[in-house]
Amino acid sequence: MTLVEHLRELRRRLIISAVAIALGAVIAFALYNQILRLLIAPYRDVTHRRSLLITDPLEGFTTRLKIAAYGGMFLASPVVLWELWRFITPGLHKREKRYAVPFIVSSVFLFLLGAVVAMITFRPALRFLVGVGGSNLTTFFTPSKYLSLIVLMIVAFGIAFEFPIVLVFLELAGVLPSARLRKWRRPAIVVIVAVAAIITPSQDPYSLFAMAIPMYVFYEASIIIGRVLKK
Repeated sequence: MTLVEHLRELRRRLIISAVAIALGAVIAFALYNQILRLLIAPYRDVTHRRSLLITDPLEGFTTRLKIAAYGGMFLASPVVLWELWRFITPGLHKREKRYAVPFIVSSVFLFLLGAVVAMITFRPALRFLVGVGGSNLTTFFTPSKYLSLIVLMIVAFGIAFEFPIVLVFLELAGVLPSARLRKWRRPAIVVIVAVAAIITPSQDPYSLFAMAIPMYVFYEASIIIGRVLKK
């Protein structure tokens, strides 16, 4: 394909992805109450309050738009990954194409797994954040602050759980042999804990270990998977 043909193909893939995100946003907009109820469940359990505090007349509308945007990107992510795969497939060798679909499926599954772990971890994390200030403080959260925190938690855990995909890819590409990963076990533990401490938005110990422990398990699993796939 020529450069112009590549650009046309890229434009077509981007349009399809944008339409998928827009449709997902419409669905999320319609399911706004159910999605918001799910997201604020940890807040209700920890603070025993039924709703968030709004101090801006426009915040109710902007909150619904944020939920629609986040939900649209989440619902459209399989379509976006599929279009990305279809765009890069012509440039791959036959052996590389064989791994493309498993990589995409694994990426979606691991991101969803990370999102589930984030939601489970968020309750004790929020309880720690609310309690650490002491009994002289009364907790009221606005939708913008609360939703930003919980969405960042979901995204951070989702991205962190993609860690084995990156390692296996580097192993298959010959950039990072599994033998070297085995030698780096001790430094890897330190790096994983440090990274988990940096990228967890809440900065609480529960989230840190909930992210660091699976990442190290993924590190060991990627060594085994890389050795099996290289045979």
